[in-house]
Amino acid sequence: MPRLSLYILSLFLLGQCGPDETISGYAGTGSRWDLVSLGEEAASGTITLEFPKTGRIAGTGPCGTYAGRQAAPYPWIEIRDLDAPPDDCAEITQQQRYLEALSAMTLSEVSGDALILTDETGREMIFQRASGSP
Repeated sequence: MPRLSLYILSLFLLGQCGPDETISGYAGTGSRWDLVSLGEEAASGTITLEFPKTGRIAGTGPCGTYAGRQAAPYPWIEIRDLDAPPDDCAEITQQQRYLEALSAMTLSEVSGDALILTDETGREMIFQRASGSP
């Protein structure tokens, strides 16, 4: 019986070592993406989206850094638990708009140096891989 338990445990652990099936596995863990447009509007300033490790997102918005998590398998994306700086910034409206849009995204597509996020209404966020980013 102990051999069977060891075998089952081994299979379970091997299953946990599979490839990253979230967006970070396709966009590149450790990669940084710069926002190009949100809907019909070109991005103003530098707004970034990063995938520091499996299941995590981070970046820089108009008011500083933010972080969150996501675990949906590619091509879906479901962003949760966004943590952003306090509301004491001159660009807080732009920051809130960006984070609300990011939270609403449900589909993702990585095509070369482009990352396209889409929500249920068809609105897109387009990002470009930052130069030098993996």
